[in-house]
Amino acid sequence: MPPKQLRFRTRLFVILSLFAVVPAAVLTLLWGVTVGSALPIVTARAGWDSVAATGRRAVAAAEQAPLTRAQRDAFRAHERELRASLEQAERFNYLVRRGAEVVVISSVIALAAIGYGASRVAGHLSRQLSRPLDELVEWTELIRRGEPLPATPQRRGAPEFETLRQRLRMAAVALDLGRQRALEAERLRAFRESARQVAHEIKNPLTPMRFAIERLRRGAGPELADAVDVLATETERLERTARSFSQFGRLPEGPPSAIDVGELARYAATATVPPTMTLTLDVDQELPMIVGHHDALAGAVSNVLLNAVDACGGHGTITVRVARATLGPTPAVRIRVEDDGPGIAPAQLKRIWEPYVTNKAGGTGLGLAIARQAVWAHGGTVAATSEPGRGTQIEFTLPVRHEQPTAA
Repeated sequence: MPPKQLRFRTRLFVILSLFAVVPAAVLTLLWGVTVGSALPIVTARAGWDSVAATGRRAVAAAEQAPLTRAQRDAFRAHERELRASLEQAERFNYLVRRGAEVVVISSVIALAAIGYGASRVAGHLSRQLSRPLDELVEWTELIRRGEPLPATPQRRGAPEFETLRQRLRMAAVALDLGRQRALEAERLRAFRESARQVAHEIKNPLTPMRFAIERLRRGAGPELADAVDVLATETERLERTARSFSQFGRLPEGPPSAIDVGELARYAATATVPPTMTLTLDVDQELPMIVGHHDALAGAVSNVLLNAVDACGGHGTITVRVARATLGPTPAVRIRVEDDGPGIAPAQLKRIWEPYVTNKAGGTGLGLAIARQAVWAHGGTVAATSEPGRGTQIEFTLPVRHEQPTAA
């Protein structure tokens, strides 16, 4: 079993400390050796010891030699000077020995001070580097598990770490959106397959049913006219349902073209909102054109407007706003449809984009699902907000770019 690896902060602390302490220790050792070797040379103790020995022999010989009084006085004066010089040499030698000890002790104290200062600096730097890195490592694990990042205040560290935090948050949002879209695409793939089968099963008998209704209409008496009308109406409804199922998750055929979103929203609103309602249009001037399928986007806006009209019961106010926006770093155009209807409960609001979810009698629940698929196919996003009793707001944000839309 491999030994347990030290924490990054511990390793960083040891490395920084060694970088400071090892050079200081080497310099202190070299200083001590240099001082210990140089001081004996500076004191010249060996020379003074030789002078003392020869001086003692000279004094002894002079004591036995016949000297005049003046010579003896001069010699004794020389002897006193020699003894004074030797005494000074001894004192200097004593001071040098003590000085060497002081130098060594001072070096040790200086080394300890340097080590303490280095440990403090290394500890500070290791904290400044390890804490943000540990935090970012924890964030990557949260991102891997798909968990939300904490909204705690940032820890201390260099400004670059805050940039990394922001980039990780952006990456987490992008990954979360990608996961959601992948799951949604898998679910919608199953929905599309079932919708295709349902549309196929409905369309097969519709043609002979229409022919049969026409024969009944020509040959039936007045007493059967109401029944024939009901059959014709329900057949048309089945045909519309089959058409909705077949359109689910599929863009119209043909190449994309430049679309004036403001004009698209203006036409859809005036064609969909009945005269009994108040319509407010707020379209920015000189909106950028987008590239896409006009009919698919027009159908998406019309579906939202029809839902707003139904929610208001044919009376009330609908506001359509079209303005510039951004989708990440990409310029975009945003369409917002607001109504003053009864609103949607929070639990139901989460499901309005799902297929087959509807509160309307006879509805298929595919209107908003098809609208979302059309917006997603153009690289856009959808959003819905509502408050019970205060209406609903639906937003489509479409990026301004030139790539061809992809099938949802």
